[in-house]
Amino acid sequence: MITSQLPVDVRERGDLDPHAGLAPLRAGVSLEHAEFALVLLHGRGGSPVGMLPLARVAGALDGAVIAPTAADGSWYPDRFLAPVANNEPWLSSALSSIARAVQEARDVGLPTNRIILAGFSQGACLALEFVARNPARYAGVAALAGALVGDDANVRTIDATVRGTPMLLACGDADAHIPESRVRASATSFANAGAEADLRIYPGLGHTVVEDQIHALRAMIDGVRLG
Repeated sequence: MITSQLPVDVRERGDLDPHAGLAPLRAGVSLEHAEFALVLLHGRGGSPVGMLPLARVAGALDGAVIAPTAADGSWYPDRFLAPVANNEPWLSSALSSIARAVQEARDVGLPTNRIILAGFSQGACLALEFVARNPARYAGVAALAGALVGDDANVRTIDATVRGTPMLLACGDADAHIPESRVRASATSFANAGAEADLRIYPGLGHTVVEDQIHALRAMIDGVRLG
C-alpha cells in the first residue's frame, strides 16, 4: 500500500520554477509505440519510483508511464487547503511538470482521450487541479486521497470539455490530511461539468490506497486499451 510520508518543507528554495529540469521517471513501453500513456504523480515525501508498483499492479506497463519528479520530494510546501498564493510558485511549477508530460504524449500523436492521470495525496490533488485548469476529455483521472486545491470549499465551476472523462475520487473518512467534505465537493464539481465522477469514501480508512482503488484504476486502463 502507498502511505503518507513525513512532510518536506521546500520554502527555502528560491526558484521561480523549482520542479523544472527534473527528469521524469519512465516505465513501460516508449511513447512512440504506446497505445496509451499514464501520467503518475507521487505524494509529499514520495518519489516516482515509489509509484511504480501502483502502475505495475494496475496493469499499465504495456503503455507508456511518465512519472514526474518533485523538487526535494514535495510538490508544494503548505497544505492543499491553504490559499493558492501560499503554495506559489511551487504549485504552478508542479502543474507545468504535468503539462510537459501530457504534451510529450500528445507530441507523438496520443490524444487526451488516451492519456490517464493518476496520483496519490499531493499527486491526487495536482491531477484534479490540472484537469480543472486544462479541461479536456481524458482517458481517465484517478485521484487517490486528494481534492481540488485551495481554500475555497465550495463546488467549483469546471468547463464542460471534461464531459465523459472517467474520474475516480477515492478517500477514507478517517484520512487526517484530506477532509471527506472536500473530496465530495470536488466530485460534484466534475460531475456538474459532465465528467463520469466515481466517488468512493471508505469507512475507517486513513491516508492510504486500498485494493478497490487499484481495481478502479485498472478498469480505466482496460477501458482505454480496448477503446
